Amino acid sequence: MSQSSIALRKLRQLLKLEKAAHLAQFNASILNSSPQRRQTKGVSWYPVFVRKMGYGLGDHPFVLLERKTQWEQPHQFKAGNVVTVFCKQFGLHPQTAKGVIQFVTQSQMKVIFYMPDLPEWIRKDKIGVDLAFDEYTFLEMDKALQTVMEAKESRLAELREILLGNQKARFQMIEHPITIPSLNTSQNQAVNRILSAQDVVIIHGPPGTGKTTTLVQAIVQLAQSEGTILACAPSNPAVDLLTEKLLEQGLTVVRLGNISRVNETLLRHTVEGHLTNLPEYERLQAMKREAENYRKKARTLRGKLNLEERAQRKEWLKQATVVTQQVGMIENYLIDQLITQADVVCCTLVGAASPHILHKEFETLVIDEAAQALEAATWIPITRAKKVVLVGDPHQLPPTIVSIKAQRQGLHKTLMEKCLHYIKKVVLLQTQYRMNELIMGFSNQEFYQNQLQADSSVKNWQLSLQQKHSTKAVEFIDTAGCGYTEQMNPQSKSYFNPQEYAILGQHLDILLNRCVAPPRPSVGIISPYKEQTTYIQEALEEHEQLWELAAIDINTVDAFQGQERDIIYISLVRSNAKKEIGFLKDFRRMNVAMTRAKKKLVIIGDSATLEKYPFYQNLVAYCKANNCYTRNC
Repeated sequence: MSQSSIALRKLRQLLKLEKAAHLAQFNASILNSSPQRRQTKGVSWYPVFVRKMGYGLGDHPFVLLERKTQWEQPHQFKAGNVVTVFCKQFGLHPQTAKGVIQFVTQSQMKVIFYMPDLPEWIRKDKIGVDLAFDEYTFLEMDKALQTVMEAKESRLAELREILLGNQKARFQMIEHPITIPSLNTSQNQAVNRILSAQDVVIIHGPPGTGKTTTLVQAIVQLAQSEGTILACAPSNPAVDLLTEKLLEQGLTVVRLGNISRVNETLLRHTVEGHLTNLPEYERLQAMKREAENYRKKARTLRGKLNLEERAQRKEWLKQATVVTQQVGMIENYLIDQLITQADVVCCTLVGAASPHILHKEFETLVIDEAAQALEAATWIPITRAKKVVLVGDPHQLPPTIVSIKAQRQGLHKTLMEKCLHYIKKVVLLQTQYRMNELIMGFSNQEFYQNQLQADSSVKNWQLSLQQKHSTKAVEFIDTAGCGYTEQMNPQSKSYFNPQEYAILGQHLDILLNRCVAPPRPSVGIISPYKEQTTYIQEALEEHEQLWELAAIDINTVDAFQGQERDIIYISLVRSNAKKEIGFLKDFRRMNVAMTRAKKKLVIIGDSATLEKYPFYQNLVAYCKANNCYTRNC
């Protein structure tokens, strides 16, 4: 068995472990819980009534559900979740249908169904909705891995060997490298490297260095000489951002994906949105109405039917099927034309399994945020490409893994991270445009070998403060010896530290009152622990005047990846005699948290708890060396 086969076989085994962990988690919280328990957990609504139903963009059937009771009870439903809508009117075996949440509020939820028509029972009583386990992603990842393993004497087989380090990636010489005026030297170098690559190329883009901007300009250049480009990212928000940037360049973009997961401003660029603008659209709508009329007629014949009535019902259903098949053939042809004529097709990694591009082969595939993607998911679009461009930063957050066993055996390692060890000529984007040089400095030292430079436009960026006040761009407030011991919520098993918030709240109050407004500064308050963000959110709600002085967001590190704020506060929480730091051992989390700040970074933590880890020793030393370290007690 080849090295590639061994590696991919192991990856499939780890993926099974991860799927099993997700399923066990789902079963524990939902499937094995009583209806009352599910409602208490916020993963079920029952009863609900159907406020509205119909067919939306792309003629996908939808229902707008509204809770009949418990309107104020918190819930865990989010847009994009897969749910099961059910009807209990049929006794022990309720009717069910799966769909995706398009939007959800405290009391209402719009669900788009997978099926072509609304279920007949949706008009009845005893309707409810449960959060569902979505195995589609795991099925598509495993299918892609099997396809890659079985590839022989094909372009996919060549890419497999290059991406797994068994063959060298090739580059051709460019006689006249291009220079794009809006890009800096390293960004132009990256564009030219992408153009010269024949197989695989990696662009390393640290925080604030404009990797998406660079990638977009590379796609613009590729679109001038190639057919349709396939552009992917691990998450829908990242794909939406890429789509917006490409549209700004005047490119024709088709955004693939479930419309319930696409930003509303981009719906007209989805397959369904493009179809509505075609001359054939009205004809298709008429044919769909014709098919529905046949079905309606068939539904009128129920109960005990005579021979003639059964024949008539069968004929009507046959006609509905014929018309529906004709509609499908016409739509498939039109969609194929849309994709062929587009400059770029944008989708998530799993979205690349779409039947719309199932038999398409793209000259170039570009993957943004490649260092956040599960390797198995990355292989899905690779099966449809001749050349691969991986763009990202392996020093930011990796994909989240549920299975501890799979994590320990390496499932968290991304394909980009692996490729960095054996694919040469990686381009590092070196100029960052987000943060003050002092904020950048520690990450630059710890993660990027001091190769980054702050652009002159941000190098000395400072908050606009009242004349008599000044402040360093970075502050480390040390709580060692203060007795600010962490606490744990026994239900969530997550940590919080009220005294750290007391310091944070007071510091924020003083800082915001010294800021010159307008404009109001943007503030991000980050903690690795969800319990601390919840505590801070509730505590800050009592200080209304602070919300008037600034736009404040409070969340975990993961939620802030890809974002930026004028001011960032980081509450490290952990303070204990055993010097246990949990999440804080993932230093990439700290890199993400610190590099969200543009003008001011404030870190609050207990150096005595952190001191056995060189990373935090270096952080404290950096702050002391730059005169931005203070003791709180």
